[in-house]
Amino acid sequence: MKTFGRVLTAMITSFNEDGSVNIDNTLTIAHHLLENGSNGLVVCGTTGENPTISREEKAALFKAVAKECSHKGTIIANVGSNDTKASVDFVKEVSEIPGINGFLVVVPYYNKPNQQGQYLHFKAIAEATTLPIMIYNVPGRVGTGILPATVARLHKEYPHICAIKEASGNVLIASEIKRLMPDDDFMVYSGDDGLTLPMLAVGGCGVVSVVGHVAGKDMNAMIAAYEDGNTKEALRLHQKIGDIIKAMFVTTNPIPIKYAVRKLGLPSGAFNLPMCEPSPEEAACIDKALTEYLK
Repeated sequence: MKTFGRVLTAMITSFNEDGSVNIDNTLTIAHHLLENGSNGLVVCGTTGENPTISREEKAALFKAVAKECSHKGTIIANVGSNDTKASVDFVKEVSEIPGINGFLVVVPYYNKPNQQGQYLHFKAIAEATTLPIMIYNVPGRVGTGILPATVARLHKEYPHICAIKEASGNVLIASEIKRLMPDDDFMVYSGDDGLTLPMLAVGGCGVVSVVGHVAGKDMNAMIAAYEDGNTKEALRLHQKIGDIIKAMFVTTNPIPIKYAVRKLGLPSGAFNLPMCEPSPEEAACIDKALTEYLK
């Protein structure tokens, strides 16, 4: 099965104190990730504080990461929004950037479209590009979710809609997607680090990861072990990274992971409001988990 890779890390974005993107620091982090277990990167996703970045800065960051890192791994640009026309326009623009391998497109948030509205949204985006598209299903942030039948309909009509980041927290949704599309050409990625191993058991191929920033090698090894039929080793690695996964979600993502990356000595930069530093109690939880994991 051809995939974007086992571990696609939804990378953080490094900001300057004035809220602008620090491209050099972000590239430092990108190189680190691709050298430490990540097969690819999702750029300007939720973990990258996408809502606070201007369209111009997103495009500049896509260009820089694609130019510097596309030889090392898959580069997925997050271009989705809750405005179909704006999303289509941006997809057309970013499709022209050399080195971009595909797009992450979220189910439209806040508007709460029905299934037909979601179908028409993704249809319009698919007709604007020939690059692969990964649907992002995250009802907890969006307020609604895309159903497996709608995903299957879109893939049948637009085969380059070929993947989903399934972050509903419900493994049965991933299972139903694979039942409707049993062929290996549609890729199901776990959108929750802690559910990666169960997702593999129902036909998933990898993870769009947050914890990949600090545990990329173990996450990749876990998936590889499962693929090789070594379920005992896969379970051992799943359990090994369990506590660090919990710590990375002790409060709203990306607060813990950005703090943790800074603790590793990487230039994670400032937060953009409304994201902010962890509380002392949250920081202590993250520190403890990092120390235990890295020792």
